[in-house]
Amino acid sequence: MARFEPTSTAPVRERAILVGVDFGKNDDWTLEESMAELGRLAETDGADVVFTLTQRLDAPVPRTFIGKGKVEELVSYVRNLDADVVIFDDELTPSQQSNLEKIVGEPVKIIDRTALILDIFGVHATTREGRLQVQLAQLQYVLPRLRGMWSHLVGEQTRGGIGSRFGQGESQLEVDRRLVRKRISTLRDELARLETRREVQSKARWDSGVYRVALAGYTNAGKSTLLNALTGSEVYVRDELFATLDPTTRSIELEEGRKVTLTDTVGFIQKLPTTLVEAFKSTLAEVRAADLILLVADASDSGVERQVRAVRSVLDEIGASQIPSVLVLNKCDLLTPEAFSDLQASHPDAVTISAREGTGLSGLLYRVAREASRGDATVTVLVPFSKGILMKMVHERCQVIREVYTEKGLLATVSASERMRSTLAPYVVPDENFEPWGSTAPTPRQ
Repeated sequence: MARFEPTSTAPVRERAILVGVDFGKNDDWTLEESMAELGRLAETDGADVVFTLTQRLDAPVPRTFIGKGKVEELVSYVRNLDADVVIFDDELTPSQQSNLEKIVGEPVKIIDRTALILDIFGVHATTREGRLQVQLAQLQYVLPRLRGMWSHLVGEQTRGGIGSRFGQGESQLEVDRRLVRKRISTLRDELARLETRREVQSKARWDSGVYRVALAGYTNAGKSTLLNALTGSEVYVRDELFATLDPTTRSIELEEGRKVTLTDTVGFIQKLPTTLVEAFKSTLAEVRAADLILLVADASDSGVERQVRAVRSVLDEIGASQIPSVLVLNKCDLLTPEAFSDLQASHPDAVTISAREGTGLSGLLYRVAREASRGDATVTVLVPFSKGILMKMVHERCQVIREVYTEKGLLATVSASERMRSTLAPYVVPDENFEPWGSTAPTPRQ
């Protein structure tokens, strides 16, 4: 017999009770679907859902969000099921959260969907910018919820009697709030500096003429899998919500020779907290700066239409709704032939693929190439040999129709975007003077 019993160091999964309210607003998402998604969020964050409690109300109860009878029912389930945490599907006010904590009692935690998503983001953020963004969102959420753990000092200030007019100075709660506000200000300054750096990098890509494609979509729609399939990279992929938080950019060369960049971004979700949208605005700037958005959706999900609308709503919120987009319906390998035909009929302009199986990717790349060449025009240029970088850009950023190396440099007719035509403007020559096999070539405009 062993002298010491081994103790497991694996984290103990918490037992969670989910609470949802149907307000009868006829939203896109039914209460059952929203609660199912909340359950997936809870599982992603390391909890096991042991019970789901729902109620039908016209409006939230000001004191406890749910009715008095439901609160008593909730307390009973917490005790009988030995729950560690209660998660509400809607955002609670600070006072509602405080009242529920008092009624349910310690050590059971009362949180809402926003706090749950923030916690998941805190686990999955890996880069410095991502961690700063999560900290900012968490502090903005916590600030109005700070409560007096130092209430005994406040009691001494309000007791009255001799010396009471001098008080005890600043209360600890006020100190805590001041420190949190100071930290929020510091984080905003740091993120502003990082955003400036990102804008410089984005401008450099703009000046280089690289066509930028951003992958946007509902969380767990397969954006990272698609990025890996198209670029041969090994971005972290897992079947869980918000597996990707930090943007990842990879380059790919299209069949015509044009090079484009693909950026994988954070997934969206219904009821995405406003604090997260604000905190992640520098990351979401990658979407706003894109030339094309591939809106990736999970075709196998019964709520795919609602997911697409939720993503478009967030794109509109961040000012990216005017950017050209292509709907990419992923995971089509999981559909029956009948469902696949219905999907194609309802979305004739969409591209249907399976990133995991690699089917439909050539069609997607063709669509990207077609979008990238939209607005292109044909010009003939003579690039001197001294402009080696520009020669490389011609081959990477343009579709070369014909070319020949002459005594004076590269003479080529190319299909180029407006940005590249602007860059090549000093080297444009008349097309009728193109002599592919001649030893002389016209002189470019000065």
